[in-house]
Amino acid sequence: MILTALASLVGLASLSAVGTSLRARSIEAAAPNLGARTDVGGFAMNALHVPVGRHAELPPIVFIHGASGNLRDQATAFLGPLKGRAELLFVDRPGHGYSDRGGPENAYPDGQAAAIAALMEKRGIERAIIVGHSFGGAIAASFGVLYPEKTTGLLFLAPATHPWPGGVDWYYRLASTPILGPLFCHTVALHAGMARLEAATRNVFAPNPRPETYVEDTGPALVLRPAAFSANATDVANLHGYVSRFSPRYREIAAPTVIVTGDSDDIVLEEIHSRGLARDIAGSELVWIRGLGHKPDYAARDLAIAAIEKIAGRPHDLQAMARALEPALEAASVAAPDLDIRLQAGR
Repeated sequence: MILTALASLVGLASLSAVGTSLRARSIEAAAPNLGARTDVGGFAMNALHVPVGRHAELPPIVFIHGASGNLRDQATAFLGPLKGRAELLFVDRPGHGYSDRGGPENAYPDGQAAAIAALMEKRGIERAIIVGHSFGGAIAASFGVLYPEKTTGLLFLAPATHPWPGGVDWYYRLASTPILGPLFCHTVALHAGMARLEAATRNVFAPNPRPETYVEDTGPALVLRPAAFSANATDVANLHGYVSRFSPRYREIAAPTVIVTGDSDDIVLEEIHSRGLARDIAGSELVWIRGLGHKPDYAARDLAIAAIEKIAGRPHDLQAMARALEPALEAASVAAPDLDIRLQAGR
């Protein structure tokens, strides 16, 4: 009886793993690689590199996506309005999108910052404005500390950068553990994630509306592939310990810095992360927007671009822009379902 039950479980797991493999291929077919892979020292980083235009007036800009994301997320938001204005580099973080994971150092933001610095060198970018959304904020902050000579300025969008109370959802811990983690990633995670993808992406934007074509445009399902899900889970599971150790060094950052955050962000605690950065980075500007959720890269895109311009030296009253945006956000706000998938650390 026991052997029969075990055989049945193994059979079900095998079928689920086959289904995962087939669905992963389908996900990649729907969201093919938009960038190019570059060897950065034993592993390949993938990025969409957009050369400088003839009439460029801004310094190079590097975009770092958050957890569960890939380069399509930031490219969909910023490529159109910034193409030709600056040299642009949209990065798939190690283990995400179409980048290799690399070594164990890439399980932490400083390792990923080093990979991005190496990629910049390979692409001939000496200095850049570094834009980090959510989890990408921890990498941007690490980059600003460790590579000041490569940092023209920093823009943080709903960043996750400081220790927070509580933990992360159970499936991140499970997926990042030995033995059970790979089994979970190859049998359960993709199928469960696909069933929740539509509602989950709307939840990330809430209370602001999600663009209707966001899933098709940005390929969030790429993170559900087993290797990517494992890498993402490990990143998230490691974040609290990392920022607990590293965040005191943010005081070393001297580059021009803007932090854009909202009071309606249920993914990160803005009063800890964004206000913590404003406290730690001398001369930084905190732009706090009423009614803004976790996606200022979309819901406050024009303001984010103005922040890039201000970092580059143009005069902009970002606070006035924030006040002008708030009535529109309130008018467009939507109620999001409680899916119990929200991270207190960062997406």
